[in-house]
Parts: sequence; structure tokens; C-alpha cells
Amino acid sequence: MPPAPPPSPASRLKVAGVVLFYIAAALSMVMANKWVLNTTETPLFFLTAQYFIAVLLFLLSDALRLLPDRLSFEMRVSKGLVPMVGLSVLGLSLSNYTLKYVDASFYQVARGLVLPFTVCISGYMLHTRPSLPILSSCALVTAGFFIGVFLDGTPISMVGVAFGVASSTITATHSVIIKQSLKIVNDSTILLSWYTNLLGGLVLIPIVLLVEGGEVVKLLFNVEELSTPPGAMSPLRAFIYGSIITGVVGFLMSLASLLSIKVTSPITHMVSSAVRGVAASLLGVWLFKDIITSGRASSIAIILLGSIYYTWVKAKESEAAKPAEYERVRMTDLEAGQQRPPPE
Repeated sequence: MPPAPPPSPASRLKVAGVVLFYIAAALSMVMANKWVLNTTETPLFFLTAQYFIAVLLFLLSDALRLLPDRLSFEMRVSKGLVPMVGLSVLGLSLSNYTLKYVDASFYQVARGLVLPFTVCISGYMLHTRPSLPILSSCALVTAGFFIGVFLDGTPISMVGVAFGVASSTITATHSVIIKQSLKIVNDSTILLSWYTNLLGGLVLIPIVLLVEGGEVVKLLFNVEELSTPPGAMSPLRAFIYGSIITGVVGFLMSLASLLSIKVTSPITHMVSSAVRGVAASLLGVWLFKDIITSGRASSIAIILLGSIYYTWVKAKESEAAKPAEYERVRMTDLEAGQQRPPPE
């Protein structure tokens, strides 16, 4: 019996659609988060709302039979996912605090050490030795980070930078742990996202009450509406709209990850990463009046160049290891740790 023919490549229109969706989704997430965090003092409550909006959308999609896997809840699975959920909640919380204290255009720089930390932690935990080109790409990204933080004359919040470095460390660890977590849910990214959103929201409830209880009460009762300038949106309305936007977009990104596995390649990842980085900086200037100096622009460019070089090297190493196969990679690889890293 002759072997089955290889699957036909995805159409250019489908690839372009997935790439454009990820660019738009990632940008809308960052900008909506920054918009809300500029008007409220409740980043953890904001994250909790995002989690539960995604949970409601998961339940609705499951009821309408729109998901490839039926949703379930098992204590055994929940216990096995505790490390991953804990890292996810901590990483996203630190990420929100980073965005609260730094400009939207500087956010990419503040979290610029995700790639070097991921390579280091992956090498330590998985007992792998990165190649010299991989280390070179990490050195390039690290140089871009230090240029943006220490050599640029623009005043920046070192608190925000500290949150960014901590967030990068947690995200890098999460990206290594998530591969083991997928095995617990039979490699179902849908179930993994379902458990992450549900358990993450539940974990944050007592933390929000302890840390942000007073601010949450002020927000929900719209106490600051009287001090809001005429024509401006109140903090409560900004919170509601921002939560809906980011919750829906985050849910759609979970579903789109299934399609991206089939239609995206390392080249599309390189292009989309570069476009997202540049677009985020430009939107920060336009929407929030951020200032991009030559030093900050150089820092962003170097970090993007190092990330693109890393992706290209990993693609070449995969081709050399498996010359008979062409492996598709997820658009979300190397991002905020929401998917598994490329195989070492």
C-alpha cells in the first residue's frame, strides 16, 4: 500500500489570515491592558476578570459543540497542573505590573530577557546544551535589553524594569514546564487553556481580596467618577470595556493556536514578530504619547534582530536533525510562555 501523500500546504490567504490575526490580537491585548492599567489601581482584579470572561466563553463554546475537545474538570488533573497554573498566574500578574509602570513602547524592552532566560532554564532543566549560534542570539537580545535600560537617556521606572525581569524569569520557566503539563491533558491545548483560565481565576480571588480589596470596592462603586474630566471615560467603564476586549481576544487566541500549528512556519513567525514589535512601539507613541528616542529604537531593533536570528537558527537546526520532515511551529512560541518551546 503506497504511503499517504503529504498534506498540501496551506493557502497564502489562510496563512496571511492567521498571521494578521495574531498581530492584531497581540497588539490589542497590550494596548487594552495599558489603557485600563493607566486608569485603575487593580491589575490583579483586571487579570481575574480576564480569566473568568475566558471561562464563560469556553463554557458557551462547549455547550454549542464548537470545541474539538469536550471540557471536563478532574481533581487529579487540577493537582497535576498546580505548578503550571501557579507560574501562569504569577507571570501574568508581573506582566501587568510591568505594563503599569512602563510605557507601552518600552514594554518589549522591559521583558526583553524572556528568550535568554528560556534558553538557560531549558538547558538546566532539560539537560541540553545550546549551540553557539543560539548563545549568540541570546547575547544579542541581552545587549538590546541593557542598551534600552542603561544607555538610553529617557527616564524609565526601575520598578517597572524589575517587574519586567521577574516576569521574564517566570515566563521562561513556564515555557519549559508547559511541555510536561500538556501530557497531563493528553496534549490538548484547549483543555490546558481551560484549566489554566479556570484555576487561575479561582486562585486570584483570595489574593485580590487581600491585596486590592479597597481599590476594588472603589472601582466597582465608581467612586472616582466625580473626579473624571468631562467627556473622559470613567475608570469603571474603562475596566469593563478593557476586560471584555482582552478576555475575548485571549480566548480567541487559545482557539487559533490549533490553526496556527497547521499553517504557520518559522518564516511567518519571524515576520509577525518583527511587525508586532514595531507596531506596538508606534501605537504606544500614537495612543499614549510615548517618546521613542534613538536609543530606545536601537534597543527594540536589536532585541527583534536577536529574536529573529534565534528563530532562524532553530529552524535550520530542526531541518538538519530531521531532513525528511518540515516541522510547523506555533505562532505563540517564544512569546509570553503560553505554548511549548521549540524542541531542543
